[in-house]
Amino acid sequence: MNIPDDALIPLPKLTDYLLVLKEQDDKSQFLAQAGFTLANPEALISAIRQLTQQTVATLQKSNQYGSYYQVEGILKGPNRQVIGVVTIWLQRADGQVQFVTLKPRKERPNVS
Repeated sequence: MNIPDDALIPLPKLTDYLLVLKEQDDKSQFLAQAGFTLANPEALISAIRQLTQQTVATLQKSNQYGSYYQVEGILKGPNRQVIGVVTIWLQRADGQVQFVTLKPRKERPNVS
């Protein structure tokens, strides 16, 4: 499946969670390596959308909330650094697809 262009990426998911320093499960420092910060959440949204346009989503599981898909690849940040990520998406029962989370990919990105 391809993640549709109208998939929801809630801004608070970025500005209240992913880009905020946390004591546990912090992702802000990882994202900052590529230049993604609270000052530029739109850059992260744009990079995530670019990833989903280039990569097919893989079904991971389904439950009462819908079907969960994974898109794995690299994000190129505002500072031109690249980071390997795994993004998780939910296709709800009503058909709408929404961003759930992002985490670092375990292995280093292969960039040629």
